[in-house]
Amino acid sequence: MQHAVGSPLPPPHQPGQGPHAGWAPAPHQPAPHQPASYQSASHPQGPHPGAPRRPAPVPPPPPGFPATPPGPVPPAPQQPPASHQPPVPPPSTAPRQPPAPSGPPPAHHVPAPSSHDATGHVPLPPGGPAGAPAVPPATAPAPDPAGATLAVLLIGPAGAGKTSVARYWADHRRVPTAHISLDDVREWVRSGFADPQSGWNENSEAQYRLARRTCGFAARNFLANGISCILDDAVFPDRPVVGLGGWKRHVGPGLLPVVLLPGLDIVLERNAERTGNRRLTDEEVARIHGRMAGWYGSGLPIIDNSQLDIPGTARVLDEVLARAIASPPNW
Repeated sequence: MQHAVGSPLPPPHQPGQGPHAGWAPAPHQPAPHQPASYQSASHPQGPHPGAPRRPAPVPPPPPGFPATPPGPVPPAPQQPPASHQPPVPPPSTAPRQPPAPSGPPPAHHVPAPSSHDATGHVPLPPGGPAGAPAVPPATAPAPDPAGATLAVLLIGPAGAGKTSVARYWADHRRVPTAHISLDDVREWVRSGFADPQSGWNENSEAQYRLARRTCGFAARNFLANGISCILDDAVFPDRPVVGLGGWKRHVGPGLLPVVLLPGLDIVLERNAERTGNRRLTDEEVARIHGRMAGWYGSGLPIIDNSQLDIPGTARVLDEVLARAIASPPNW
């Protein structure tokens, strides 16, 4: 086999160019063994039948552009046969999960309170039940009930002085306090008023229940606005679901009940000084007083104000409430 020596053949010249324009011949030196595709044009046999075909020569650049040294053109990448290509996996049928948000959740728009929900210039928030008062630690000083927001229920028979003591206590507190009298609310009914003096019946029972719910709703709204309240009612211990349990449902577990129970003779004397439909017969007063005696042993604080005036009873009430805040009664 004949081997080619010297530099590779120059490309054929183009019209308008010299035979060696843009061609820089390499110095004559022995060339290594070349494949058949690089044999001399004078080779009588041409390229070997099994050798790859020589790529077409690159024409020289037009005049004015620098000439680049010729070099072998890399063959185009061949694609493997279709039989040797790896199988494409089928697309996954599992549902795509949305990406988790990276930032904080969007803030919900809270509409501004309407002017129809305001009383004067103070917006009225929705009423909530009175929460149980926080129990101070054992080393803390005794709480001052005069400066705390409280919900108090003053229980007692007719003539015990509930209304007078509750009004005085609310008048002399250092924080805003409201007095809610059950008898006052019950007497809002003018036409069709069911007077208990005419006999206890379904109408009088229904009006008492309605008045208790109305007072409880008022107490919750006062407490929601930071105003303490004291309510007075003749609640019987032998009817816990209707009486004390009803007040607990209406106002909340933070309600502090206190029983005002003087002697029977004091109750009869004070009842004789009352006028209108609030004055009861002596028999009715004695019956109610006897039922109220069932509060002894119930665990509720009891104040015997037989020898106390109204200011003195209010001071004792503050002391009782201070103990109730430190150790709430279980009722």
